[in-house]
Amino acid sequence: MTVQVRFYTDPACPWSWNAEPALRRLMWEFEGELEFVWVMGGLTRSYEHANLFEVTTQWLEDAAAGGMPCDPRIWTKNPLDSTYPACRAVKAATEQGPEAAYRYLRSLREGIMCELRKLDDDASLIEAAGRAGLDGDRFAADLRSSASEEAFEADLAEVRDPPQEARDADAIHRDKKGRERISFPSALLIGDAGREGAWGNDSVDPAKLREAVLRTGATQVNDGGLEALDAIQRFGACATRELEILSEKALPVLESELWALARDGELNPVHALTGTLWESA
Repeated sequence: MTVQVRFYTDPACPWSWNAEPALRRLMWEFEGELEFVWVMGGLTRSYEHANLFEVTTQWLEDAAAGGMPCDPRIWTKNPLDSTYPACRAVKAATEQGPEAAYRYLRSLREGIMCELRKLDDDASLIEAAGRAGLDGDRFAADLRSSASEEAFEADLAEVRDPPQEARDADAIHRDKKGRERISFPSALLIGDAGREGAWGNDSVDPAKLREAVLRTGATQVNDGGLEALDAIQRFGACATRELEILSEKALPVLESELWALARDGELNPVHALTGTLWESA
């Protein structure tokens, strides 16, 4: 029986972006053993009264801490109005299956974090579905359906009613109005051996995330390093930090290999302000 991973997140959450290396490592180590459910938490209903200087500063601090590429100039050039439309769009993508949902969520993350894309309206979100390889017509219909709205509302309710495990781990965030929600990112793991949590920073740590999954009864099927080319073939574009975690190589060694592959025409480096994404040439 597979272990369900309920991952609490938002496409525009910079710390959730920092969790991608641990998530991808987990997906590879437990390939076929995990069922991911993306619980969309609605980071910000409206940025109308937000201090965008503070948002930009937080992004830079998170990028420095997590090592993932990002370009916070989106907040001066093309700021989002809300993260709610993108969250609802992920629920619409889920109608095409869990793999499609992750591809779409990842496309949104890359677009917002690295490509200065203002992904907060139907047109831009439908375009993102095409880039993620989804059926565009079906996605557009699902995006506009009441079912996607209801699914998102159910996610918001779940996030705003934190389980005791999250409270025990002090993984509760309060918004400016004092309302509680689960800290992003976080994961609730449900398997034959019981429930485990990887709350807050634990969900960004590959070792702690792995240990939590093992305690739920999942079987690890892959270990050791995954070579960069194989990782990119498996996942699509990968950040340097992701390849560092997946390959288990020292960063200087890995970077030397990546630039050699770029020199030989096998990889393309895609630069964001604070780092690099690597894609097949």
